[in-house]
Amino acid sequence: MSRAILTLNAGSSSLKFGVFELGAGGLRQSVHGQIENLGHAPRFTARAPDGTEIGAQQWPDGAAAVHEDVLGTLLAWIDSHLGSARLVAAGHRVVHGGRDLAGAVRVNAAVLAQLDALVPLAPLHQPHSLHAIRTLQAVRPGLPNVACFDTAFHRGQSDVIRHFALPRALTEAGIERYGFHGLSYEFIARALRGIDPALAQGRVVVAHLGSGASLCAMRDGRSVATTMSFTPLDGLMMGTRCGALDPGVVLHLMQARGMRAAEVEHMLYHESGLLGVSGLSADMRALTQSTDPQAAEAVAMFCHRAASQIAALVVALGGLDGIVFTAGIGEHSAVVRAHVADLLGWLGVALDPAANAAGAARIGTGRVAVLVIPADEEAMIAQHTQDVLGLADGGETA
Repeated sequence: MSRAILTLNAGSSSLKFGVFELGAGGLRQSVHGQIENLGHAPRFTARAPDGTEIGAQQWPDGAAAVHEDVLGTLLAWIDSHLGSARLVAAGHRVVHGGRDLAGAVRVNAAVLAQLDALVPLAPLHQPHSLHAIRTLQAVRPGLPNVACFDTAFHRGQSDVIRHFALPRALTEAGIERYGFHGLSYEFIARALRGIDPALAQGRVVVAHLGSGASLCAMRDGRSVATTMSFTPLDGLMMGTRCGALDPGVVLHLMQARGMRAAEVEHMLYHESGLLGVSGLSADMRALTQSTDPQAAEAVAMFCHRAASQIAALVVALGGLDGIVFTAGIGEHSAVVRAHVADLLGWLGVALDPAANAAGAARIGTGRVAVLVIPADEEAMIAQHTQDVLGLADGGETA
């Protein structure tokens, strides 16, 4: 009987999943998909690796389906899809591992307690991941769960990079730069070794540009510096998040305008970024197609912030050999890639317009190599789960 690993990425209103079968050639994705609109009119969609829809279910409008409801449906569908194969483990994307959890780990009561303690550091992400883990433990109690952290990839950064210029007592209490999107960056680092081994050993900035956006400076495939820091709010301008901000603005909003902490938090996470500046949309596709001058300003700001912070990361790297664009905007927006490259021309960045428009894997013509590599966080989660549980090809859980 063949075996399979389930990967889960839980959000507030969606649950993304993948199924990877263990075979003689290693892990092979057999299906992926999501359940979206949780709590409203949930829709389940499953697709084959080539994108063909192979499963779907629509709940009625107003259905109060939550993780407990939909996970049972998902597991039943997966069991049917797998046929003679069986699920032997589940891997979960967990945003924050803190200082102590510097690698993927099998979940037990002690690990859950550690992750609960980190909720204040990632209040908009961590609770959903933990809820999915606990729900899966309840509906499939014999299934091992592995937590895979977005922060882990960055734990080797130097103190000079990680520490804020705050009183040392606060640093010792854990207020420091953690960095996020680590699963995406780790996948890109591994993929780049196969695509261009020489470049993978060099000085590369990976631009994970999506609704959540960040940059990572890598040397020899390891994280040297990154733009997100204590929370996923810092760094680049994003879909609805402001990115780097003078902390005095927050003080002003609370002291002079009387805004409560929760109101400021909501504004910075949900009403800022592309949406806030444009007043129209958080979707880069809609903004690049719009003739509204505020949409154009939002796009220009997004690209300027990305180029400026790429340039800043060159200091941490001591030079620049390559840039890799990934994630939704990075992979699909030729307009954004071209604008960012134009701003970095002085660094030796130049694009082939035809290759860029076609979304080719290699689009650079200058001294700095420029690539587009699709991210696959699910594959990274599945690989970590296999490694943590000792699921060698043909073996059983450790």
